[in-house]
Amino acid sequence: MEFQNRNLGIPKFKSPLQLSTVRGDKIFNFVGEEEKFVFDLSNDNYTQCLEKGVEPLCLEKAGPRQDLFFDPSNTTAAIVTCGGLCPGINNVIRGIVMALHYFYGIKRILGVPYGYEGLNPAMGHGFVDLTPNKVKDIHLFGGTFLGSSRGAQDVSLMVNTLAENKIDILFAIGGDGTLKGVDAIGEEIAKQGLDIGVVGIPKTIDNDIDIIDKSFGFETSFDVAGSILRDAHNEAAGAYNGIAIIKLMGRDSGFIAASAALAMPVVNLVLIPEMEFHLEGPNGFFEVLEQRLSEKRHAVIVVAEGAGQHLFEKKDVVKDASGNVQHQDIGLFLKDRIKEHFKDTSVTIKYIDPSYIIRSAPANSSDSVYCSRLAYHAVHGAMAGKTRFVVSKVNNQYVYVPISQVTQKRKKIDLESEFWFSVLQSTGQPFHLG
Repeated sequence: MEFQNRNLGIPKFKSPLQLSTVRGDKIFNFVGEEEKFVFDLSNDNYTQCLEKGVEPLCLEKAGPRQDLFFDPSNTTAAIVTCGGLCPGINNVIRGIVMALHYFYGIKRILGVPYGYEGLNPAMGHGFVDLTPNKVKDIHLFGGTFLGSSRGAQDVSLMVNTLAENKIDILFAIGGDGTLKGVDAIGEEIAKQGLDIGVVGIPKTIDNDIDIIDKSFGFETSFDVAGSILRDAHNEAAGAYNGIAIIKLMGRDSGFIAASAALAMPVVNLVLIPEMEFHLEGPNGFFEVLEQRLSEKRHAVIVVAEGAGQHLFEKKDVVKDASGNVQHQDIGLFLKDRIKEHFKDTSVTIKYIDPSYIIRSAPANSSDSVYCSRLAYHAVHGAMAGKTRFVVSKVNNQYVYVPISQVTQKRKKIDLESEFWFSVLQSTGQPFHLG
């Protein structure tokens, strides 16, 4: 891994923030470029570094710098939101606008409508002027104030749009595809020799962005899902051999399904993309479900949308506009197979898919705090001239990480981790299904 962030050039302007450079005066200090956090906190890594006489791999601490690359009196910033909806997008938009305006005195802030489409003049979306008054209440609502879209646009065209509109900084709020896109924009900017900074704020409801602790909106997602699981349990328990199946988001990673099951411990089986399971055979899904019904007369099953794809007949791979594989519907598949399996037994099956309700929910208190702090740190890094980075928490510290490092692979649940073991302890399901 390489955690060295790119910079547009030497900072030449003094920050307008009235912060301190002295410890102990009870005023927050500017963050120095030398301030870093160790990435691997394990004792093994510590020992190896000592034995080899090398410095450990470190991450750059996020926060306000004393010296800025951009002149606040002559800077234009733009914000774009891409991909699927996620709780907290409006909170981040609001936080960026407020920080730019009130911290740095930047007056020209543009909103890019409907994702990267908004940087293609041919789409005719134009720009939205963002002011504190315009965004002051948007955090109360879910969705995105600016609108979103999936799919790529011509990179050179988007860079030309930024340059022609004298945009100095682009803040891109989105997941894996969005971050790859803004990194490509940054690469093209460098090729053209332009002084335009690009910043990513990682947004994916699935929490599958590598390296970082969590993406915003994730906590709200399993918070909202928790009440749905509670109600689904009530439905299942209210019928003889009642079975509730709840499909939650999670294309490649099962963090929402697993976390929701822990948060609302009424779930008996959790199926996630990281695990391979079988329906038939000894200790298979059906056998475990039969045992549960014989003991308690009801069962709650949570399945992530990307789970069990190996159970379907092989078909040509179809991808959406963002390049994500479109999975077959495991929820309806399970409902039909369970119904078929128990055709000679009296069962009541309830199937629930609350995905879009969860996606469009407003951020809860925890995510609201996280979104504001991400926004502030993103602005501080951008004003200092840092580019092609994401701001997030790693090891519970706010840091700047090169986009290229977080987009190399998707984060997944380690089936040997204590986290997954906690899920199994909560549900009572075996380590392997079949």
